[in-house]
Parts: sequence; C-alpha cells; structure tokens
Amino acid sequence: MLVREINGEKLQEMIFIGAKHLMNNSEMIDALNVFPVPDGDTGTNMNLSMTSGVEEVKKVTSNHASDVSQAFAKGLLMGARGNSGVILSQIFRGFAKGFEGKEVVTAKEFAEALHLSAETAYKAVIKPVEGTILTVIKDTGERAIQVATDDMIALMEEVVAESKRSLQRTPDLLPVLKEVGVVDSGGQGLVTILEGFLSCLKGEDLPIAGEGTVQMDDMVNAEHHKIAQDFMDTEDIEFGYCTEFMVKFEADKLKEHAFDESAFRNELSDHGDSLLVVSDNDVVKVHIHTEFPGNVMTLGQRFGSLINIDIENMREQHTSLLDSNKESTETKAPKQPFAIVTIAMGSGIKEMLESIGATVVIEGGQTMNPSTQDISNAIEKANANKVIILPNNKNIIMAAEQAAEISESEVEVIRTTSIPQGISALLSFNPEASMDDNKIAMEEGMSYVKTGQITYAIRDTTIDGLTIKKGNFMGIAEGEIKSSNEDRLETAKQLLTDLIDEDEDEIVTIIFGEEVEKAEAEQLGDHIEELYGDIEVDVYEGKQPIYSYIMSVE
Repeated sequence: MLVREINGEKLQEMIFIGAKHLMNNSEMIDALNVFPVPDGDTGTNMNLSMTSGVEEVKKVTSNHASDVSQAFAKGLLMGARGNSGVILSQIFRGFAKGFEGKEVVTAKEFAEALHLSAETAYKAVIKPVEGTILTVIKDTGERAIQVATDDMIALMEEVVAESKRSLQRTPDLLPVLKEVGVVDSGGQGLVTILEGFLSCLKGEDLPIAGEGTVQMDDMVNAEHHKIAQDFMDTEDIEFGYCTEFMVKFEADKLKEHAFDESAFRNELSDHGDSLLVVSDNDVVKVHIHTEFPGNVMTLGQRFGSLINIDIENMREQHTSLLDSNKESTETKAPKQPFAIVTIAMGSGIKEMLESIGATVVIEGGQTMNPSTQDISNAIEKANANKVIILPNNKNIIMAAEQAAEISESEVEVIRTTSIPQGISALLSFNPEASMDDNKIAMEEGMSYVKTGQITYAIRDTTIDGLTIKKGNFMGIAEGEIKSSNEDRLETAKQLLTDLIDEDEDEIVTIIFGEEVEKAEAEQLGDHIEELYGDIEVDVYEGKQPIYSYIMSVE
C-alpha cells in the first residue's frame, strides 16, 4: 500500500493511536527512570501531556493538517508535565511549524517537519544533554531527511527503525544510563509514539505493551528498572524543588518589560538546572529545578500573571520513592478483582464511605477538587483489575473521566454529583456482578436519592426571586437554592420539608458538618420524626467543611 500524503483527519488518527500506545507503555517507561521524581515519572508525565494534546485535537473540525498540528502543539504546551512533557511539547511545536499552512502533507514535508522538531526542541533547552530524547529526535529527523521518498509508510518505517537505533545508543552518550543499566526514558516514550504513528499508517494493530519497542540487551533487566532510583543519593540533589509555572502575558506589563524568550531563559539559568522555557503569543511556560522557587516566579511576574503553579520537593519525594521501592521488592500484593475510588471532604464522611465499601477515599471537593493525577494515583493505589470511580461532585467528573481514560485498569466513572448519591451507589455495588451490571445498578441506586445541603451566603444576591443576605444560611435542593434564613436549624427544617414526599419517601439521612453541634443535628432529626411518623431518620457526624448539613431523602 502506497500512502503519498496525509490530511488532517489522518493526522488526528495518528495522534490518537500514538497517544494510546504511549499510554499502554507508560508503566514500562516509568521503570526506566534514573533521576528523582517528579521528573522521574517520565511515562506518566509524557502520557498526561499527550492526553492534553489529544483533547485539543478532538476539538478540531477542520480537515487541514495544519489546524490539527497547531491544536496538538497548543494542547501539549498547556498540559505539559515535567521535563519530558515540556520537551515533548517542543518537539511537536516544531512539527506544527513544518505543517503550517498545509492542508495535506507529503512524505518529504513530513520528514522536514521531523527535522524541524529537533531544532525547536534543542532551542528550548539552555544546556542540551546528549543521550536523551533530544538525541533521539535529532537522529530521527536527520534520517528522515536522508531517506524521504514519496511513500509515507516507507518513510515511517525508517523513522521508527532509526529512533530505536538512536535509543539503543543513549547509554553510550550518557554515563549514568549505562551505570544504572537503562536506555533514556524520554527517548523510549518518543519511540513509542512514533511506533503508534506507523501502526496507524499501516492499518495494523498496536504492538502489545512492552513488545515492538527497543529490545534491551542483558544489561537492561527488569530488576534494574524497578530500583533505578536507588543509584542516586538524596543528598546528591543540588536543586531541591521541581518548579513549573506559566505566565499569562499582560499588555500593560509587557510595555514596561518586553518579553524575549531567549533572554528570559538565560536569566533563569543562574537559578537552577533542568531549565526549559517555551512560549507562544499568550503564555510562557517555565520548568526548572531550583532552591528558591519564589525568586524564579518573581522574575516571571514582570510579564504577566502566574498560572498553573506546581512545586514539588524532590528530596522528599526521592526519599519516599526509595522507601516504596524497598517495600515493593519485599511484598507486592496481588491485584483485587474490584475496587471503588471515591471523593469526599470531612473525616466522618471518609470513614462512612470506607465502612460501606470504598477502597480509596480521596479527600477533596468544592474548593479542593482533586486533579486527574490525584485520581490516577488513587486508581493505582486501589490495586485492582476493575475500578469504579464515584466523583460525588459535578466539578470532578471530567478529571475522573480523564483519569479513567489513561488508566491501564478497566475503569468506569459513575457520574455521582453529591455525597448522598455516592453513598447510594456504593450500597448498590455487588462484587460478584460484572462491571456493566454494577454500573446499571449503581446508576439506578443513585437516581432514587434527593440531595439537600445547607451552607452560607458569601454576599448579598437575588436568585429566582429569592433575596439572600450575606451570612444567611441557604437551603439547596438538587443544586437549586430553595430557601434562605439567618437561622441554620430553621433553614434545614424548611429544606427537608420541601424535599420529603410523605407518600413516597422512607429514609432521611442527616450528615452534620464541623461547625454543627451534635445536639442541634439530633434536634433536627427529632423534628422530622415527629413531623413524619413513618420516616426513618439517621444522623451522622461528617465533619465536612463549608456545608453545615448534607441530607439525603429516599
């Protein structure tokens, strides 16, 4: 089969398949890590970065290769994680430059774009290190130019072959790789993506995870992969904080301090190592290992406002990783058939969810929404073949679904939007049933629950004709504000009266928060029992912040 050119639709497909192959192999790539976390989790960081790129590509409706490549580069830049993710974003930034203005791309133009990828990635790094992903993309781009013909498949076969050869040479260029006995993890990630591109062009199934990639020689063995971090002492880390942030450009600040990417990069180089600075018309993204993150961010603030800040203590994480590596070599528990991951705030609610079957409870919600990474970590901690996620908050559903998409386990998200829905779904779970049957049962269980919440107003407002004063309590039913009163107990009584259907409902559950005395909550329960003689009322201490009461009626 001869493929002379690709359009936007085909490029989209290649990106999706490349991302899937990377996801399937991310654990293997993580195993190649040499340097301390968080940059050490190369497979995870590249996978999450690719996922961000894929999400942008999904939004493209044009069939132009240029539009698709631009969206992919933008998504990678905004979602880049760790050193490897930022460099990957620059590789495909150069790739997008090679596609600029082109509706379709020929094999020779594709080769030129790969060559431009290397140039762009090298410029982003102030002190490029050979024997890394940079070497692999450079060798691959040069080979692409040499062998480019009119056949895209023939070109990609050569590209993948050269990327593997280059990767196999990385231990000869970077002594620490040879010492530990691994090839470069970022380079392996790039090889994996290119393999996915080739499989897509040929219309073939992806290689099984771990197969079809670089064949390691005897010095690279599984035991080395597991304990590669042990070859570095925590004391050897000169700059202790992995610091990532973005600066959103502001016109008034740029008038006073004109932005020059190269000059900014040079200025930051005095403050640490592993420095990457990349920008577009809207933002500049910085990745650096430094001892004083605040000093670095202050320099960035001259050009605009700080966003997407992430600072990790690498010494602390390296120590934890060494401990976990030691534990994993001693005992590795077998995976359980099923696990349930859920999200909640309040130690009482956490204990309640665990008592009725939750495997892992992530503390978060409202002002502390967990990230995709937090949920991914919880899925891994659950250690199960099949995992069900209960977000319990509408603002967490998308992060949960993204974590499910990138997980190697079979994961389903039951779209619970409140704690009562989560509890009802948990109670409907049957460990002997299939994933599909559990999903049906849990969704049905949550559908019978009505949720009420009591919180306070932070400002004066009027909603749907209801006047609300700052500091007053509000009764919220199924996401809608139904009542407001300066007395908390009266607000709760009124809300439950609105929620309860005396002919249909049988159980009321009251979960009181950290600012509510038990006596008040029991008074509320007694009031409902007196008012509705046939309704069973249960009162629990949830210790949740923000919401004085969380109530369910079913």
